[in-house]
Amino acid sequence: MNKPVSLFIVDDHPLIVDGLKAYINKSSDFEIVGTASSGKEALTKLKEVSADIVMTDIQMPGISGIELTEQLKKQRSDQKIIVLTMFGDAPYIKKLLQLGVDGYVLKDIDKIELYNALNTVANGGHFYSKEITEVMMNKLRGVDQKLPVGAADLTDREKEILALILAQKSNQEIAEELFISGRTVEAHKRNMLSKTGSKNVAGLVIFALENQIFTHL
Repeated sequence: MNKPVSLFIVDDHPLIVDGLKAYINKSSDFEIVGTASSGKEALTKLKEVSADIVMTDIQMPGISGIELTEQLKKQRSDQKIIVLTMFGDAPYIKKLLQLGVDGYVLKDIDKIELYNALNTVANGGHFYSKEITEVMMNKLRGVDQKLPVGAADLTDREKEILALILAQKSNQEIAEELFISGRTVEAHKRNMLSKTGSKNVAGLVIFALENQIFTHL
């Protein structure tokens, strides 16, 4: 039997925490190893317990979810973090993607989408609610912006893969959909990172959104 994925929840609303506990505790795939009602409390508790995924709100007393994310990523760059919030504003989204969050979902999601987010991130992927992607695209739609050299140099296949990444597809799913190997998908990812100067997949998503690549697919 596989070991359940450990979760740490950070939210200053007890009803949200209780609701997440009630749902997650029904699944044998995940295990809640701790909770905190503020960023400061989370940093203290996470010195004593490790979690595969930290799920945090943005606005909280004292240290915000943004500051918490920044500090956790500095301490451990591979710490998986999902933002669960009511705030879907473009500045929040851009900042948190830049910090390298692995997921960004809104609190009005249903149980199936929450499970998909947790499962996707636990397996090394990235998950963004459809509404989050739409906010960024709507923010940038209609802006007359010249593509930088890196964007212009992306091949049609690389743009296809980038679109599938945003659609929450895993490497294997991308490979199957495009009839290529998983190694080829990884090679295209490395090429895109090099061309765009991005450090990770979140960076690629930011780059693509800022340069309106998805509007040309």
